[in-house]
Amino acid sequence: MPDDTRDTTDRAMGALVGGALGDALGMPTQLLSPARIAELYGHVEGFITPFADHPVSKGLPAGTITDDTEQALLLGRILVESGNRFDHARWVNALLDWERDVKARGSYDLLGPSTKRAIDAINNGIPAEEAGRSGDTNGAAMRIAPVGIMMPLEPLDALVAKVAETCMATHNTSIAIASAAAVAAAISRGVAGGDWRAASDNAITAARRGATLGHWATGGDIAARIAWAQELVRGKATKDAIRLIIDLVGTGVASQESVPAAFAVLEVAGGDPWQAAVISANLGGDTDTIGAIAAGMAGACTGFSRLPQNRIANLKGIDMTGVSALAADLVVARMSKGRVDKGSGGKDAAA
Repeated sequence: MPDDTRDTTDRAMGALVGGALGDALGMPTQLLSPARIAELYGHVEGFITPFADHPVSKGLPAGTITDDTEQALLLGRILVESGNRFDHARWVNALLDWERDVKARGSYDLLGPSTKRAIDAINNGIPAEEAGRSGDTNGAAMRIAPVGIMMPLEPLDALVAKVAETCMATHNTSIAIASAAAVAAAISRGVAGGDWRAASDNAITAARRGATLGHWATGGDIAARIAWAQELVRGKATKDAIRLIIDLVGTGVASQESVPAAFAVLEVAGGDPWQAAVISANLGGDTDTIGAIAAGMAGACTGFSRLPQNRIANLKGIDMTGVSALAADLVVARMSKGRVDKGSGGKDAAA
């Protein structure tokens, strides 16, 4: 395998597995307040078992991934199988099959509110392009990493169009597409060899493009909120920065909270994937999703080989052989575009 392909695949794996680390670390703390997290677990710095009556994570072993990682891997496989035109029917059916499977496993972490509404609408005969017109929560952004791996950053319109295509059935709104475009662009820049700062800059540009697509939804501008959130925490002591994220940015499932929060976490962590996961896990709110997004973006910028291998060894519910195969397939698709990463700035000195 040529060195450039090997490095690209390592970064693709970094995005997927980094996301899994953030997801699994936040699994026991999701939906809890920061005070409740501290009361139950202290400061979360490693994989832990959720308390017995956790509303969605009860019964899961420490280190278990959740819907964030499972849906990202599912979307990646549908992207590979779809070829150039995204297969909406296959995607919706895959989501339905996935939910049936997780119910059979006894999981309580099911489809998010926007995805559930959209699938109910499709089952009632609404066309896919209309079903997602009210989907404005963070489900699209949480699972978009495979699009960032598959699509080169340039031309940016092509990347954002692919993001919008995958959002159509469940999250066909300006806010959700802007959020997912930001995350996908950051990951694409990382996969191309960019560092986390460059990735953040590209994310803001992509969010502006994404905001022009889909059905308009009310809410703060995603590009502006990402830039504001990162500036808000820049240069602050970690403890102070975390308080600002909790109090001002917000950590709920709304795209305009959790996605800017993930970029703020990336800033506080200095691009370190594990630190991004740890910070996210202690925020309260949608900790697993914020962690999956932040650590996934950081992982794309550092690569799999620089992730903490001892932590990866303790992940549960993930088939690393399958993840490796998916990453390789997505990189092949990226290379086949014939314009790989031209204009994306190449490799940055600080990765």
